Amino acid sequence: MTNRTSSELVLAGGKGINVSIVLGNLGIKSTALGFIAGFTGDEIVRRLHNGGINSEFIKINDGISRINIKLKSIDGTEINGQGPHIDSSHIEQLMNRLRRLESGDVLVLAGSIPAGISDNIYKDIMDMLKDKGVQIVVDATSTNVLEYNPFFIKPNQHELGDIFNVTLNTQEEVIPYALELKKMGAVNVCVSMGGKGAILVADDGNVYKAKAPDGILKNSVGAGDSLVAGFLSGWIEKKDYEYAFRKGVATGSASAFSENLATKREISEVLKRVEVTCKR
Repeated sequence: MTNRTSSELVLAGGKGINVSIVLGNLGIKSTALGFIAGFTGDEIVRRLHNGGINSEFIKINDGISRINIKLKSIDGTEINGQGPHIDSSHIEQLMNRLRRLESGDVLVLAGSIPAGISDNIYKDIMDMLKDKGVQIVVDATSTNVLEYNPFFIKPNQHELGDIFNVTLNTQEEVIPYALELKKMGAVNVCVSMGGKGAILVADDGNVYKAKAPDGILKNSVGAGDSLVAGFLSGWIEKKDYEYAFRKGVATGSASAFSENLATKREISEVLKRVEVTCKR
């Protein structure tokens, strides 16, 4: 059977790339790191460069960077490519780049681990950087990083449920398990819940709850990454957890309400509609 599209949108993506793009939209400079290969890798770099995003990718000679297809007319359907093979020499190049990070830098570790790479890669990176004063954000489901006290982690409600082998439907059900992740070592735990809002168990001892602001869902791809970028932007701006959480929720929602990742103007408009409550 031949199927034809009625419309198409081609974007440079990937969780870390999404974070860099949204940070750029909010006026914060970042450097996109990772691995690229083939003509798709070259196109990712070109698009980021045209968008004013700095990148220091490690080029792999064989294979191509993944092409992932999202079918919007069939809710939740994705076809994700395999990506190139990454060997130990490529990993060492990445580690050498990360060793240049200094106190006060922020590192976002985002996304699933590519095939052929140890599941401990994020743990190994955090172990290498543990004494350098780098704030590390982890947007992945791995719990083996918690002993290194990541500054911010953001599981969604389903990922959180999978960690503890439970089903979580409400904010009140989510809170005890988010608190447990904090006890295990995370400094701040944010749980995104789509249309049910989000919660933040913060390092100031408070639990913040946000309702999902009103809006029309157009594209959920990148919404969680946008939340991470919005939180970091808010934290850098005011060093206030409630404000950072509000801006994170606004940024994630604004991207969900847009065909592409949210612009600064779109985020500012949604920020006015975000309601946050706080309890100790």
